[in-house]
Amino acid sequence: MNATSSATFYIDRVESPIGQILVVTQADVLCSVDFEGYEDRMMALLKKRYGALNLEEREKTGGICDRIRAYLSGDLHSLDDIPTETGGTAFQQQVWQALRNIPPGSVITYGELAQQIGRPKAVRAVGMTNGLNPIAIVLPCHRVVGANGKLTGYAGGLERKQWLLAHEGVELVVETAEGEGQLSMFG
Repeated sequence: MNATSSATFYIDRVESPIGQILVVTQADVLCSVDFEGYEDRMMALLKKRYGALNLEEREKTGGICDRIRAYLSGDLHSLDDIPTETGGTAFQQQVWQALRNIPPGSVITYGELAQQIGRPKAVRAVGMTNGLNPIAIVLPCHRVVGANGKLTGYAGGLERKQWLLAHEGVELVVETAEGEGQLSMFG
């Protein structure tokens, strides 16, 4: 691609209980999933990965939006084999692909994820990489929790992470403003 050309990507939107979900594809490969209100973040990540790009509205981007709707309706495995393109470093790709090994309805810690990829001392790097995940929900970074088992960090907002885990039937401790945890059953 020369400096004056730019790639074309397609965006569609899915209405959900956690707000509108933005779905970006190219050639029926999923490149980004983010949330309304986070468009600037999404575009910055896309431009970092692909440089100049055109984003065109298109409904039913390769059936991916239908599969996200199926997930939201309770088919927790409808996202399992969606083709994705994350870009990123080899380490980032390794972390993001490892997220797909976390089954719906379960969580692991950042430390456990670091061990799974063979980098047990890279817990902070795993956490930072999770925060840069360009394909929320499909690469389920919401299934990663703090070392104490508490709900921590989510680029789309903790309330969305809490909803996604509740949707999958996860029970865990939620950090309160006072710093104390409370046991919550979601779902």
